[in-house]
Amino acid sequence: MDTQAIALDWIDAWNKRDIDRIMTHYTDDVVFYSLTVTKRWGIADGKIIGKEKLRAHFLKGLELAPNLYFEFVDMLSGTDGITIIYKRETGALVADVAVLDENGKATLVKAYYGQAK
Repeated sequence: MDTQAIALDWIDAWNKRDIDRIMTHYTDDVVFYSLTVTKRWGIADGKIIGKEKLRAHFLKGLELAPNLYFEFVDMLSGTDGITIIYKRETGALVADVAVLDENGKATLVKAYYGQAK
C-alpha cells in the first residue's frame, strides 16, 4: 500500500474541492472525530459515524471555508494507518490520524488542530 500516494491524493482532492474524490478515501462505516463536528453540529464528543454523515460534514466545511487550502507538511506511517500533517490556509497545523483498511481506506479518523497563526 502506497501510503504517501494516499496522503497526497487526499490533500489534492481537498484543494480541488472535489467532494466525490475526497469521499473515496473513507469506508462506508467510517468513524470520524473532530472538534469541527462539535462546533458545527453541537455533538459533544465530536463523533460522526458513516460516510454519508461525514460527506454532509465536509460539504458544510467547504461552504464555510471558501478559501480552504491544505499544504502538505508530512506523513507518518504506522502498522495500521497514517498520520497526515498539513497546514491550513489559516496557518494552523492539523494532524489527521487515520486507521486504514486493507484497501487503504480510512475506517477511523481523529483530527487534531493547532492554533491559527
